[in-house]
Amino acid sequence: MLRVKSLLAGLAMAALALPAVAAEYKDEYRLSTVVGKPFPWGEGGERWAELIREKTDGRINVKMYPGVSLVNGDQTREFTALRQGVIDLAVGSTINWSPQVKELNLFSLPFLMPDYAAIDALTKGPVGESLFELLAEKDVVPLAWGENGFREVSNSSRAIRTPEDMRGLKMRVVGSPLFNDTFTALGANPTQMSWADAQPALSTGAVDGQENPLSIFTVAKLHTVGQDHVTLWGYVADPLIFVVNQEVWESWTPEDQQAVREAALQAAEEQVALARKGLADGDENLLKDIEANGVTVTRLSDEEKEAFRNATRAVYDAWAERIGPELVKQAEDSIAAR
Repeated sequence: MLRVKSLLAGLAMAALALPAVAAEYKDEYRLSTVVGKPFPWGEGGERWAELIREKTDGRINVKMYPGVSLVNGDQTREFTALRQGVIDLAVGSTINWSPQVKELNLFSLPFLMPDYAAIDALTKGPVGESLFELLAEKDVVPLAWGENGFREVSNSSRAIRTPEDMRGLKMRVVGSPLFNDTFTALGANPTQMSWADAQPALSTGAVDGQENPLSIFTVAKLHTVGQDHVTLWGYVADPLIFVVNQEVWESWTPEDQQAVREAALQAAEEQVALARKGLADGDENLLKDIEANGVTVTRLSDEEKEAFRNATRAVYDAWAERIGPELVKQAEDSIAAR
């Protein structure tokens, strides 16, 4: 009898020491993105899912749901759904999550980041670390920074070279009060709507223009919905964040957690390269493709950009107070030191 009890005790202890097995995992984990392939954003989500399956030997099976379909297309609800567990993983936009995490509005301060080196100075430096620490307190585990890109402005009416050229234009903007304030300061009439509603609105003339990274412009073929004028002003950039719901994360073994983290870092690096292709390091192939479709591309000088910066300075200052002056100062210092 003693030998049997000892054997049972030994088996119990061995069972406790064993790591969680794949049978305890979900059959499918749901990953949310706003857009799918062939947008660089969607490519990054698909690549992450693929790498997770590879690096975990199939123990974690991830399926991407583009179009924020898990929240009926309302991209501003994505972060809340992620916290609640409706979504398991996401490659999300700092803009879309900023209504719930005010500090993420940092990246939407008009004309804060003048170039790609400035974006890197923030996401790869102490600012990025601070924001990840903040997100980690909100029921999610942030793993890597991706990139949607600098947001350029397009419209169907005229070339935009000065703030006065913005006056009266009906512009589709994302659901962020900061974007509404910025375009109002420039004399435009901003209209907040989801991306799903934006293209039909452009097609019918319900709005005159929009602002988005050029990778979105080209893949969505916005030249076919009357967007004949693009201005390169780089007024804000939109980093993406590869994130896992905290409860889901804690259900995985440490080994699988590390695999998912490595997959996120690799997918993010590849995704950033895709987002900058044709736009960085002297490569202007994407701009040439846009112009080949009959679109007028207006390139602003530093002096012309300064006029837009001055016109939106009051918005910048007011939102810097809301975001947190210390964080904004840290960002400005990081960019200055790049």
